[in-house]
Amino acid sequence: MVLPIYLYGHPVLREETEEIDPDYPDLKKLIDDMWETMYHSEGVGLAAPQIGKSIRLIVLDGSVFADEFPDCRDSRMVLVNPILDVIEDMPPVSRAEGCLSLPGLSENVKRIEHVRLNWLDENFEEHEKEFTGFLSRIIQHEYDHLEQTVYTDRIAPIRKQLIRTKLNNLAKGKVKCDYRTKSAAK
Repeated sequence: MVLPIYLYGHPVLREETEEIDPDYPDLKKLIDDMWETMYHSEGVGLAAPQIGKSIRLIVLDGSVFADEFPDCRDSRMVLVNPILDVIEDMPPVSRAEGCLSLPGLSENVKRIEHVRLNWLDENFEEHEKEFTGFLSRIIQHEYDHLEQTVYTDRIAPIRKQLIRTKLNNLAKGKVKCDYRTKSAAK
């Protein structure tokens, strides 16, 4: 089932997220719905707070970028209770980022594109791996949602001021979008 995406300004995007266990109600269906919602919305990642759930769960698939960023090939993953460490061994890279919770906006965000990730998959099997390049950016962007952060929190204050009207309109639900959304105003 395609779920609504919660927009910038909705309180759920700023709520603390909780870890889940294998007994989380209807977890398989939730993950399936998140995949369907992400693909329907033409996203490459979706964190549970973006669908109104304050839990530590992410689905992502950056393979659409594989031609330009080979590190994104075969990147379909479910991340349960992830723990992320940014490895500060290279300079930050500034790239444009967008977000399903901020439709119609894109801003340059500086990130160090090297991370170590520990997570459980949908079968609650443990994984640890380092990621570099654009895939590490996607992972960081989605992980930020679990930490009550959206990418506009990471842009220069002057840029944020310049898009303030657009952000306020999002919070009020004044947005045209090709997918279902839920604003704080609804």
